[in-house]
Amino acid sequence: MCRNITTLRGLEPAATPDEIEAAARQYVRKVSGVQSLSDATREPFEAAVAEITAITRRLLTELPARRQPPTTVPPLRRPEVQARIAAKAAKTQAS
Repeated sequence: MCRNITTLRGLEPAATPDEIEAAARQYVRKVSGVQSLSDATREPFEAAVAEITAITRRLLTELPARRQPPTTVPPLRRPEVQARIAAKAAKTQAS
């Protein structure tokens, strides 16, 4: 169902809070079918993201170390994604 969610366990360095939240947000989007937030969906959506993020953090800290790193690089670590995030932040600051 959620094959676009990157494996976070076993990353070196460990998964960042942003990476964990991004995975939680993708999961909630997938299971809820909500792609853009409205006043009616914002509160339950964000509450679900916060809960899933906390649960994922706990899971990653409680699982034993992984023998091999994941085969894919998380999106937030990819240079093209970092460039897009930086450009968006620069555009927001310029406004």
